[in-house]
Amino acid sequence: MKVLVATEKPFAAAAVAGIKNIVEGAGHTLALLEKYTSKEELLAAVADADALIVRSDKVTAEVADAARNLKIVVRAGAGFDNLDLDALSAHRVVAMNTPGQNANAVAELAIAMMIFMCRNQFTPATGSEVMGKKIGIQAFGNVGRLVGKKAEALGMSVMAVDPFIPAEKISEMGATPAASVEELYSSCNFVSVHIPATPETIGSIGYDLITKMPKGATLINTARKEVIDEAGLEKALEERPDLKYATDIAPSNYAALREKFGERVFATPKKMGAQTAEANLNAGLAAANQICAFFKDGCTRFQLNKF
Repeated sequence: MKVLVATEKPFAAAAVAGIKNIVEGAGHTLALLEKYTSKEELLAAVADADALIVRSDKVTAEVADAARNLKIVVRAGAGFDNLDLDALSAHRVVAMNTPGQNANAVAELAIAMMIFMCRNQFTPATGSEVMGKKIGIQAFGNVGRLVGKKAEALGMSVMAVDPFIPAEKISEMGATPAASVEELYSSCNFVSVHIPATPETIGSIGYDLITKMPKGATLINTARKEVIDEAGLEKALEERPDLKYATDIAPSNYAALREKFGERVFATPKKMGAQTAEANLNAGLAAANQICAFFKDGCTRFQLNKF
């Protein structure tokens, strides 16, 4: 089988070497399309691919149409909003992600952002400590649980909410369950967001939720840009000069926010959650192993779509 790695933003060399060893060791061939600059390059490359590994690259209906032999696509990372699941299902192409492989990298970034904002982005002004504060975690999956563990180690108390995890299970995992998202926001000095971008969550975090936060609170988003209602965020920051916002997915109105609110707002130059050597390697190798297991045994453990 031909396995194509199509990455506009390439994997690290060590990850590519590892993917190659796994794929070729299983008797398949590997093709690379790195740093491509046009959709046409991707469409041509997938034409004869049996499997596809991507990072943040968009696998659209057009890509699915062009990939006549495609049987499986794996997104190396947890988020999968760059995959058109309906189109892939229509072509009976299995879609997967690699949950957990980037989790520690994202969790470390969330904690780093929290401290960075507490210390006024490392300017000379007097900051504050996180010890003794409460952090609320919105979605208690792989990343959220790691954020909770790291926050607890810093002397913080942890509250969490997740619509897919019962309250008693959240308690067993070491956090205080919030009765609702509203309670989470109103109770915590920090809220760390880890929800996916879905029709239900897009734009769900806005003025009403943000202004429920206690005095001096900080909202941290290492999830997806789309879950924030940016107009509502701006209005909340205008009315509440004590609030702060940090993210690794710059809002569309970031320049305006930065001009208005200065160091109360921070966004990384690009999405940095998975930008570690370890996460890069882990996600790439996991994607290769999942493809090989699929071809060998029909394993669909991390399948995202149904058909």
